[in-house]
Amino acid sequence: MGKVNWKEILGWGDEQLAELRLAGFSFLRQGHYEKALLFFEGLVVLDPKSAYDIQTLGALYLQMGKGLKALSALNQALTLDPKHEPTLLNKSKALLQLHRKQEALALANVLKMSKDPTIMDDAIALMLAYS
Repeated sequence: MGKVNWKEILGWGDEQLAELRLAGFSFLRQGHYEKALLFFEGLVVLDPKSAYDIQTLGALYLQMGKGLKALSALNQALTLDPKHEPTLLNKSKALLQLHRKQEALALANVLKMSKDPTIMDDAIALMLAYS
């Protein structure tokens, strides 16, 4: 049996997913991570090809200290969007949570060359803090 297409079964489109995303993001911004997690886990089931939702799920897991789940989600997101620097930065942080310092710092070393000043600064800060 193939994968179930829940969007099709429910008759949902992009508008319904956007509403779920907005609700989940609202909980995330308020610091209600457990509630936000429910929305983004659901969104990933409904739209498993959405790099944004998978990246956000990984970031939530990271924020909650669930490094292994974060790394899994972030790696999944990177298969869809391999050069997304915020996801790569979060992957470096997840690796640090998992005590995989050498891998984390190698990734941060690449990101310190980013053209995005926020990514660059965060990567340098990670390297300074963990070197």
